[in-house]
Amino acid sequence: MAVGLSEFDEEKERARLRGMSDEELIREERAARYMCAPSTNFGKPPREVYVIALRLAKEEWRRRHPKREG
Repeated sequence: MAVGLSEFDEEKERARLRGMSDEELIREERAARYMCAPSTNFGKPPREVYVIALRLAKEEWRRRHPKREG
């Protein structure tokens, strides 16, 4: 999850996620999920950047592994 003091750029994050292996992407998704958990945020809403990072990681996983209709 590329989170820092600079402005969050969704397109750069998508490109970064595309360059990851499946294992790295799973770790990234888990980290974002943890950062969105209520217990991590002491009951407060998570920062929007972590919500976006989680959504992008999920989107990348679905892009790589589409559900097969059978």
